[in-house]
Amino acid sequence: MADRLDVTLRLVRNAGRASLADLASRLGVSEMTVRRDLDALQARGLVERVRGGAVAVAEPESAAGFAARADWQAGLKDRIGRAAAALVEPGATVLLDAGTTTVHVARALADRAAAGEGPFTVAVLSLPAADALADRPGVRLLVVGGESRPGERSLAGPLTAAVLRQLTFDLFVMSIGAVSAEAGWSEFTLEDAAVKQVALQQARSSLVVADASKLGVRAFASVAPLGAVGRLVTDRSARDPRLTPAAQDTLAALENADVEVLCA
Repeated sequence: MADRLDVTLRLVRNAGRASLADLASRLGVSEMTVRRDLDALQARGLVERVRGGAVAVAEPESAAGFAARADWQAGLKDRIGRAAAALVEPGATVLLDAGTTTVHVARALADRAAAGEGPFTVAVLSLPAADALADRPGVRLLVVGGESRPGERSLAGPLTAAVLRQLTFDLFVMSIGAVSAEAGWSEFTLEDAAVKQVALQQARSSLVVADASKLGVRAFASVAPLGAVGRLVTDRSARDPRLTPAAQDTLAALENADVEVLCA
């Protein structure tokens, strides 16, 4: 549930006001489920319930940003992060996207390098990921330039895109806000989508890390069609139709698009 709250929160904040019907459609769940999630978010002071939906709370972005999401489902994200890091070849040049899950990938790569399984050259779009990799043996760290987004501690904007266009990578580890059979890979803001589009073009291969709550969801800004990504690492609940009914059509579409799906 915690990661579905993450997605719901971001949908409400980016829309300003969201209806139960729209949230249920985008999340692939019932309106009753949306009501419960909005009530939980309101109890944390992150949204305000109104008739038929919810509105964003006018608080600093950090209240609904990285810090608010970092501890939600940390154990699950750690499993995804370690599974993704295990797929990175020694000597590879990797670009790590921003997001809470990619921080766990960074920590796992640092552990692999310390154990003599590197070296790795890692470029990051996330200040927390940079902190996880700084001064770690076996890791060459590159912090991609750009504007740091308040609350998110991520690097985005035209400067980030311009820097990425000057570099090439063996692997782009991409986080994603949403993925569905109909909309492909999508994000909550145009800035995030634009950076991801450039990163995909500059990498020889790509891998997405996302928990199962992101599957079957449609966000606002298109990133790429399903087939633009080689692999998805998600959690085991994605394969359970009782736990994640909205994910099942998306999994089938991913497999039809020749995207390898790995469950941690």
